[in-house]
This record gives sequence, structure tokens and C-alpha cells, in this order.
Amino acid sequence: MRPMTGNGLTLRKALLLGFGVTFGVWLFAGFYFAHRITEVSRSSEALNARYMRAQELLSTLRAQVLLGSVYLRDALLDPNPSATDYRGQIQEAYRTADEALRQYQPVEESTESRQRTLELRRELDDFHATLDEIVSSESSRWVAKARVLIRDRIVPKRQVVIALSEDVQALNRSAFVQQQAGISAIYASLERQIWESLGVALLASLGIALAATIYAGRLERHLTEQRARDRQNTRDLQRLSAKIVSVQEEERRTIARELHDDVGQLLTAVKVEIALAQRHIEAAGGPAHALNDARAIADRALHTVRNLSHLLHPAVLDDLGLPAAIDSYLKEFGKRHGIRVELQQQGMTHRLQPATEATAYRIVQEALTNIANHAQADSCRVQLHRLPTTLLVTVDDDGRGFDPEVAAQSGARPGLGLLGIRERVTQLFGTLRLESAPGKGTKLTVVLPAGRMPGAGDEAAAHG
Repeated sequence: MRPMTGNGLTLRKALLLGFGVTFGVWLFAGFYFAHRITEVSRSSEALNARYMRAQELLSTLRAQVLLGSVYLRDALLDPNPSATDYRGQIQEAYRTADEALRQYQPVEESTESRQRTLELRRELDDFHATLDEIVSSESSRWVAKARVLIRDRIVPKRQVVIALSEDVQALNRSAFVQQQAGISAIYASLERQIWESLGVALLASLGIALAATIYAGRLERHLTEQRARDRQNTRDLQRLSAKIVSVQEEERRTIARELHDDVGQLLTAVKVEIALAQRHIEAAGGPAHALNDARAIADRALHTVRNLSHLLHPAVLDDLGLPAAIDSYLKEFGKRHGIRVELQQQGMTHRLQPATEATAYRIVQEALTNIANHAQADSCRVQLHRLPTTLLVTVDDDGRGFDPEVAAQSGARPGLGLLGIRERVTQLFGTLRLESAPGKGTKLTVVLPAGRMPGAGDEAAAHG
């Protein structure tokens, strides 16, 4: 049985759907924000790398400018300048500074940044041209003019180049600071979005959980109500079944009594009349065997009526109790089917409740019928054991047996006899156990309450 509503959604499906949507919301939020954080982190790393590269190139440019001026100073003060390739050193310093300026990229492209870079390019070229002009002049006049050249021409131009590179570097630093502030603002905005989204996701999760809980509660109420209805239906069916069995037993008792008393007496009267008629025939000189066939037919009819009466409801069950009734039935059963039978009893000195005796008798009757029809047994045994509060009924045989697990897996339905036994056991709140194995016979064990069961005596009294 599955608790269902109009759309057929079960409790498990409702809970799985709720948790699935909640997990999806959190998964989407986590993926989105992880992606955004990764993008911002990459942008920040790229900005840092670009800024550090720009600062490094500008520092290289300033260092080469200073190095070029040092080379020129050394050349001007060297008494033998031809011994060293000062011009080559100055050219190398310029090429390094020029390459650094070519590779330079500002942190943020702007008009001011481009203008400053162009000015730095012009001043660097002018500084290099000045150095190249001085180093290319007559070296014999260098020592006399060295101080003037350095003070008036080299230092000012060098200061201009260095100042421009520092301005460009300051612009870079300012742009870097601004972009870092922008990234920080993005981080703050992203953090705010994360908290807002997490709050929304949490509210959505709580809403989904609440909806799932409400729906689960509704399904649980439906399930509880359905179970209550099922229990009530089961109780009604059990009462109806007990009523039917009780009525059947009463009808069997009535029919058996009528067969035994009315039909049996009539057949007995027929036999007496046949005997009288036979004596009249013999007195009149007729043949002595004229009515033998009629007497035999009457005997067979009387025997059949008595057997039917015993099968329907043995009078000995009401008069002498359960052991005597089962013993009588076993003797008839053995003669009828050629099976050796044995009855063992323990503690059966006192009578049981009528409902318990009738149920035990019918269980033994059904079990023996199954043995005769299916077991192919040579012998069987019935045991009655009275315990303080229960009656233990055991019926076992040496027949071919079967495998209960294989029978259950194959979908084989139990026979009507076993269903009847189980129904009777259930009515008295007893237990049933069936043990069997191929080639090892079958053992049926039933435990019935020996005391007065609620309603059992009332049912019997109501139909008595």
C-alpha cells in the first residue's frame, strides 16, 4: 500500500523532490559564486602582474639612463678614453632602455598616460643623442670641459628623463590603486551578493523544506487514515469470517443432527419394516432372500448418513471432547486412505473452550485431507499438547514434502486447505508454522490460546 494524493506523488518522492530542489539551489549558488570569485581573482592577478611588469621596465629604463650617464662621466674623466669602448657601452645602455620602453604597457590606457610616455620617448632619445654627440666629439677637450658638460647638459637631461619615468610610474601607481579599489569594490559587492544569495537560497531551502514537511505531513495523515481504515476493514473481515465460520459450524451441527436423528431414524425404521416384511414372506412360504438386496441398500444408506453426519460435525466432539473426536476421525481416515495414523496427547484431561476445540478439530481435519491428497505419505502423526495458556497441535507426515522457499519464489499460491487453516488460526489469534523439505515430509505446528478469548465465547453463546 502506498500513500498517494490526487497527483500520485508518494511521500518518498515528495521528500526526494524537496531535497533535490534544495540541493540544486545550493549547488547553483555555489557554482555561480565560485566562478565569479575565480574571474575576479584572475583579474586581480593579471592587474598585479601588469603593474609589476610596468614598474620593473620603468626601473630598468632609469637604471640604464643612470648607467649611460656614468659611462659618459667615466669617458670624460678618463685620461686615455680610447682604451675603453665607452660609446659602445652607452649604445648598449640606450638599447636596453629603449627596449624596456618599447615593452612598457601602462596599467590603464589613458590620454595622459600616452602623452607622458611619448614625452619620455622624446626625452630619452634626446638624452641619448646628447650622450652620443659628446662621446663622438674630440676626446682631447673632454677633460677640460667635463665638469661643464656634465653640469649643463648631461645632468639636466638625465633629470628630465628620470622625472618623466617617475611621473609615468606614479600614473601607473595611481591607476593600479584605482583598479585595486575597483577590485576591492567588486569583492565587496560580490560578498554582498553572496550573502544575499545565500539568504535567498536559505529562505528557498526553508520554504522547500516547509512545503515538503507539510506535504509529507499530509501524506502521513492520509497513510495513518488509510492504515486505520485497513485495520478496521481487517477487523471487520475477521469478525465476518469468524461469523461465517461460526454459522457454518452451527449449520454443520444442525445438519449432522438432522442426518443422524431424522434420516438415520427413518432408515432404521426402513430396516425394521424390511425385516418384518421378510418374516411375512417367509411365513407365507416365500424365498428367505427376497429382500436381502433391499436390506443391504438400507444398510449402506444408513452407513453413508452416519459418515456424513460425522464429517459435518462429530457428536463425539460435543460429548467427549477433542481427543476422542480426533481419535475417532483418525481411525476412519486410516481405514479410508490406507495410511498409518497415530495420536499422541499430553495434558488433555480437561475440556477446552468450544471454539478452541472446534478450530483444532477442523485444523487436524484439513491437514489430514492435504496429506491424503498431496503428500503420498505412508504414515502420519497428530500431537495434542496442553500448556498452561495454549494448546499445541502438531501434524507431521513422512510424505514427499516440498521446499517452501522455492514454492514462494515460484509464485505458487497455497491451497485452500492451508488457507482455511491459516484463517482459523488467525480468528483465535494463534500462530502457525509450516516446515517441509523435499523427501523429508511436512510438519504443521499450530499454537492456539487455551483460555477464553475475547469475543470467542460470546460468538459461541450468540449462536448456541
